[in-house]
Amino acid sequence: MLDEFLSRAISGGLQTDLYHPDAAYVAWRSARIGITTFDLYTRRAPCDGAFLLVAGLEFALDFIREFRYEEKGLRYLTQVRDYDPKFVDYLRHIRFTGDVLAMPEGTVAFPGEPLIRVTAPFIEGLLIEAGLLQAINTSTWVATKAARTVLAANGRRVSEFAFRRAAAPFTVARSAYIGGCASTSFVAAAERFRIPATGTIPHALVQLFPDETEAFMAVAETYNRYTVLLDTYDVTNAISKVIKVAHDVEERLGHHLAAVRLDSGDLDAASRHVRHALDAANLYRTRIIASGDLDEFSIQTLVRADAPIDGFGVGTSLGVVTASSTNPGGLGGVYKAVHYVEDDGTSTPLIKLAENKTTWPGRKEVYRIGAFECDVVQLESEPPPLGSKRLLRPVILSGSVVSGSSPPLSEVREFAQQNLSELPEQYRHLSPTTEYSVVPSASLERLRSMAMDAHQPGATSTI
Repeated sequence: MLDEFLSRAISGGLQTDLYHPDAAYVAWRSARIGITTFDLYTRRAPCDGAFLLVAGLEFALDFIREFRYEEKGLRYLTQVRDYDPKFVDYLRHIRFTGDVLAMPEGTVAFPGEPLIRVTAPFIEGLLIEAGLLQAINTSTWVATKAARTVLAANGRRVSEFAFRRAAAPFTVARSAYIGGCASTSFVAAAERFRIPATGTIPHALVQLFPDETEAFMAVAETYNRYTVLLDTYDVTNAISKVIKVAHDVEERLGHHLAAVRLDSGDLDAASRHVRHALDAANLYRTRIIASGDLDEFSIQTLVRADAPIDGFGVGTSLGVVTASSTNPGGLGGVYKAVHYVEDDGTSTPLIKLAENKTTWPGRKEVYRIGAFECDVVQLESEPPPLGSKRLLRPVILSGSVVSGSSPPLSEVREFAQQNLSELPEQYRHLSPTTEYSVVPSASLERLRSMAMDAHQPGATSTI
């Protein structure tokens, strides 16, 4: 299961790019289907930041566990490619039988270190690539974006309002909650994931009534704790009307004006005017919520200006992946083959050579030294560094999901927030000047150097 709409639309076996079954066919015909290890990692942190917050593992595990080709999918493949019927039958019976190690959801991670390590027969590991990347890329990007937004809010409540903008709304709601958003406006996601639901009123409801006061009165008389939207016409006039309605309805019905929302204009100036008016009317407990194309940078500006805003509703910037001048957008996760074992047991480290994209070969582990002193990436065969914590945990062994690999969402969120609270200040900045240290071990450095030398033009040596 990736996103609800996607999972209903297509079966697991077709959740690939076409070159995956094409490459699998070549490997099958060539009998090159030995045990292969793949690393999933990212070369840069989202949003030009220093860190990423791992999310989407539960979706990834669901996808791997359910991966198979249904007859309808196989019929389609035979229409677009002239595969050998024996290969089609091979796909008919394929299931994932390998091992997966992964950083738990909510882990603070960094570019250049494996987030997930897959070891399986080549074709099995290859065919899950696109679905695995789709699950992890989207979720981790949103969780990281949400974490940055919540950090920028500096203790003020952030709610996720992205449903109408998001291509994968269930994924966005779940991941934003992991990242620290307190609630979602998307009712189906709130019900499905047991996330607190939140909402105010739309401009259309205010416009429905001939006068703004009537609209505010209708809302106030309907709910014992209510929120109204102030900027349908004019904030200054609206707050005066709301205050009169609030006093009247509180006296008659005991209903309380919980919050007012500002959705456009100069939010700093408007919030100061509204706060002054509310306080002058003894409505000290009424909160001010701001929304309207906010992101972590605009929220940081409002917080640093000490605008009297109590919470933020954030939609587009969480639901739509954006690019910057230095970052093409999204997580940019990649999935690379790093180790291959022949049928006779011969072991070969695999490397891809490219400027600024040369990979690290071999089966690797990731260890964290102390409280974010540095992370060490080393070969599986090396002993753990002193004072370190292993970050990659077994989540699938021999094709079966390990018990406890998908904890309740509330526990994932709590784990994420604990991780973020321990992250040193210099890495929490929206535009950090300090890069976290991810250190390859000396043995890994040597293996990479040998692998690079073995692939130089004219080289005859083997590793």
